[in-house]
Amino acid sequence: MLGEIFQRFVEKSPISVMVRGTLERVLGAEALDVWYEQTAQKQYTRTLLFSTIYELMNQVVFCIKPSVHAAYQGHEGEVGASIVSVYGKLQGIETTTSAALVGYSATMLAPVIEQLGAGRASWLKGYRVKIIDGNCLAATEHRLEPLRGLRAGALPGKSLVVYEPALELVTDVFPCEDGHAQERALLGEVLPTIRAGELWMHDRNFCTREFLCGHEARGAFFLSRQHQQLPFTELSPWRSAGRVETGRVAEQQVQVCDLEGTAYRVRRIRLELEEPTRDGEWVLYLLTNRPGRAASAKAIARLYRKRWTIELAFQQLEGHLRSEINTLGYPQAALFGFCVALVAYNALAVVLAALRAVHGAKAIDEEVSSYYLANEIAETHRGMMIAIAEEPE
Repeated sequence: MLGEIFQRFVEKSPISVMVRGTLERVLGAEALDVWYEQTAQKQYTRTLLFSTIYELMNQVVFCIKPSVHAAYQGHEGEVGASIVSVYGKLQGIETTTSAALVGYSATMLAPVIEQLGAGRASWLKGYRVKIIDGNCLAATEHRLEPLRGLRAGALPGKSLVVYEPALELVTDVFPCEDGHAQERALLGEVLPTIRAGELWMHDRNFCTREFLCGHEARGAFFLSRQHQQLPFTELSPWRSAGRVETGRVAEQQVQVCDLEGTAYRVRRIRLELEEPTRDGEWVLYLLTNRPGRAASAKAIARLYRKRWTIELAFQQLEGHLRSEINTLGYPQAALFGFCVALVAYNALAVVLAALRAVHGAKAIDEEVSSYYLANEIAETHRGMMIAIAEEPE
């Protein structure tokens, strides 16, 4: 039976209870520690549990505590180790473990959204649409000693993030400890995860011969903005395809060859804009291997406009959750903090899905924001956990 104190939180702050319940259900301490032991490759547990480190970081991400040190001070008796050990553990967390944590959360939470019947309609019927984009963590305040004499900021990491709009979940992440690395350098890790029947959307930074042809070889589809340095051969003249809300559309057939010389036929779509982009561009060129019978040139042009959805997700991470913890100067620690924020974002997505299932998508989309959810958690979480802990049995 729920106690009276906890029941009052259920009545007065149901959002906090829902988020906490979601995280406990998917990433409860015992299950998380078992998962960690099965996932970690080099790091191992002595006395400081991975679930403890995760919980401390979670409090920072949800803005319940301003820093890892502050979170530690609030739970020093429960941690069972020194703050030096905590930071040592953070600095040693493998990027593969951080990435796997995000995938694990999505794997566990996606069936919940599907069971609720609260997923969004696919952007292209019959296809699992994914958007991939890069995210670079900002320069850190507490810089590593060898870098303190340099004027340029030390970037503690970069990641490629995969977002599925139908579920509104981040389903995969590819972190890199070198914050100055090019996004293209990580594409070799992405290719093996692409599956037949999927449609991947990305900007021109991902428009390479190897990556585009890799989709085709795996029976998947791409919709990419063309990079001006991509080599291709024109196979047909431009043909007008009508107009969309943002301008005139035309289409032609081109040929792209992979590094081994295998040729692939690709549709090239031109969108002449009525208003320039924020970079002052009046014409966009898009490439796709999706057959015209399944999606017209106008449908492709409209579909690409939705790619900004992942940028909105990044804005929510930066504005509503603390995804960039600039006091963490070590790349592995900073990337772990970012991945914990992605897990928190996924937990909020499940709560929003549950609300849509009850109140309808239109009402929740118009009246409830991720900022409200995150703020509600930050304000009530500490009091709720103290009250529950102190409540007599």
